[in-house]
Amino acid sequence: MPLRTARNDTFGVYVHVPFCVTRCGYCDFNTYTPGELGIPQRASLAVDAPRRSSASLSPSQRLSSPVLQYLDALERELARATERFRLPAADTVFIGGGTPSLLGADGLTRIVNAVRSSMGITPHAEVTTESNPESTSPEFFAALRKAGFTRVSLGMQSVSEKVLAVLDRRHTPGRPVTAAQEARAAGFDHVNLDLIYGTPGETDDDVRRSVDAVLEAGVDHVSAYSLIIERGTAMARKVRRGEVEETDEDTLARRYDLIDQRLTSDGLRWYEVSNWACPGGECRHNLVYWRDGDWWGAGPGAHGHLGDQRFVNVKHPARYAAMICQSDETLPLKDIENLTSEERHEERVMLALRLAEGMDVDHLSSSAAAKAEEFITDGLLWRPSPNRIAVTDRGRLLADGIITDILVSDDT
Repeated sequence: MPLRTARNDTFGVYVHVPFCVTRCGYCDFNTYTPGELGIPQRASLAVDAPRRSSASLSPSQRLSSPVLQYLDALERELARATERFRLPAADTVFIGGGTPSLLGADGLTRIVNAVRSSMGITPHAEVTTESNPESTSPEFFAALRKAGFTRVSLGMQSVSEKVLAVLDRRHTPGRPVTAAQEARAAGFDHVNLDLIYGTPGETDDDVRRSVDAVLEAGVDHVSAYSLIIERGTAMARKVRRGEVEETDEDTLARRYDLIDQRLTSDGLRWYEVSNWACPGGECRHNLVYWRDGDWWGAGPGAHGHLGDQRFVNVKHPARYAAMICQSDETLPLKDIENLTSEERHEERVMLALRLAEGMDVDHLSSSAAAKAEEFITDGLLWRPSPNRIAVTDRGRLLADGIITDILVSDDT
C-alpha cells in the first residue's frame, strides 16, 4: 500500500542511528552492538571521512563498514523519499538512537548534509542529536555547531554509581554535567539532560542529587522518565528472578513531585508531562509528535507519520541497507498502517492532554466533554482558556487514567 504525500505544515525528520557500544539492561530500542554486527569491540564506530564509501576502505577501516553501509543507505532513503512523496523542507531534524555520538562529528555531519541535500532544512530549523556523554568532547561539540546543529540531548539518567550500575550505564556520574557545560561553551543555547527515576535500589536522595547536578549544568531543558521495565530486557529477567524489586507507584509519584518541585523552583516549567524547559527551550521536534504533525522516519526501525498513515522501516541495519540497494526505487518500509478517523481522534486526545497547553474542547463529543467537566470539578483538569482543557499539576500524575476515561466516554 503506497504512502501519501506529506501535508504542508510543520515537518520533521527523525533519523535513527542503531548502534551502541553495549546494551543497557532496561533498553528495548532497536540497537545493535559491534559484536552483533560482526565488528570487533576494539574498533571505533566513528566515521573519520564524511563522504568515503566502504568500497575504498583498507582492511582495518572495513571493521566499521556496517556503519558506512548504513550511512550510504540513509542518504539514498532520504533522497528517494523526498522525490517520491514531495517532502517539504524540514523544520526540525532529530538524530536519535542508539548512540548517535558514536558516529563522531563527521558521521553526524554527513547525516545532516543528507537531509539538507534531499528535502532541505528551513533557515531557522531546530537540529538535534542525542549523545552519550562519554563519546563527546569540546571538539565534538564545536564541529556539530559548525555543521548546523542547534540542540544536543545528553543521557544522564542519574549521578548515583549504584543506580547507573543497575541500569548498565557505562558513563561516569560526573561526565554528563561536564559534557553539558562543554556544549554550552561551544555555543549551544539549547542543551537537554535526560533523567530516569524509579530504578530498583534508588533512594529519594539519589534523585535529589541528580536534579541538583542537572541544575548545576545550567541546561535549558530536562526530560525525566520513570523506569519502565519492558518485557524481554535484562532488567525484566532480573525482576522475574527476584534479583531486583520493581519500584511501586507511590514511590514513583513522590519522586516525580520531587523532580518537578526542584526544577520549577529553578525556573524550568513543565510543558509535557515528562519534560521541563526554560522559556523558548522546548524541544520543537517532539512538539511535532505531540501536536499530531508529520515527520519522515529514516534509518533502521524508524517510525514515521504522514497524514492518516503511520509507517515503520525494517529493523536490522544489514536488511535495511540490502533493501535500499535492491534497486534505484526501493524504500526500506516494513509496514504501512492506515489510521481510521477514530484512531486519529484517540491519538490527538492522548497526545494533547499530556501537554501543558492542552486541547480544544470542541474536538470532544458531548459525552466526553461532560466527563472532562467532572475532572475539572475534581481539580484534575482546568481551562487555560474558555475553549481549552488541560491537566492541572495534580492531574499530571493521573494523566493516563484521565485520558482513558475521556476516550471511553467519547461517543464520536
